Amino acid sequence: MLRSMLEAFKNLFKPVRTIQYPAEDIVLPSGYRGLIEYGIDECIFCDKCEKVCPPGAILFYQHEGGEKEYRYNPWLCIYCGECVRACPKPEEALWQSETKQHSAVKEDGANEGWFVWEDACKKSRQRYVEAKKADKIQNKSEE
Repeated sequence: MLRSMLEAFKNLFKPVRTIQYPAEDIVLPSGYRGLIEYGIDECIFCDKCEKVCPPGAILFYQHEGGEKEYRYNPWLCIYCGECVRACPKPEEALWQSETKQHSAVKEDGANEGWFVWEDACKKSRQRYVEAKKADKIQNKSEE
């Protein structure tokens, strides 16, 4: 007990190490793993980033014409960089910037909006697969 009291007394004379966030901006270290950035022109839509993302923060919406739409949830992302490592075109199609994501507020719809989008993506893929199967059956019957 005497030892802990002595340690507490010594801490009274040490400089303050607390960062006054949010009044002061936090200086991010170089190499900070921030937001995932996406280059639609370079993406080949292989879906590898979506498959390796541990929390499921990347989704692709499948349109009926075959095009895909990229969606990313920065509030769900754990910034591990697995998506970037899995990408066949890192630094062109997908890269991790040093930009810090702002905290989510209610208007961002971080949860509700994402769950709606997640459900829409699953249904779009099911519709696409069913449409492809129907096309195959129709093509075989015409032959």
